[in-house]
Amino acid sequence: MISKSDDPDANNKMRQMMGPGHVDHQVRQTLQLCWMILPDDKKTIDELEQQFRRIVDRAFRDLREDAEAFGLG
Repeated sequence: MISKSDDPDANNKMRQMMGPGHVDHQVRQTLQLCWMILPDDKKTIDELEQQFRRIVDRAFRDLREDAEAFGLG
């Protein structure tokens, strides 16, 4: 059960509820979505990996840039 937002242990409870399986599931769903939107002539595992890594790399780069810009580093 997810607790109220004023619960000091809320983050720990959320982490226990979701666990690494949730992240794995989300990554696999994202891979499936990327596969579906690739043009038919580019539907290969190598192309899927290249595009997925490109998007993930960009997300990490933007996250680092935002953290620095907002002093969250």
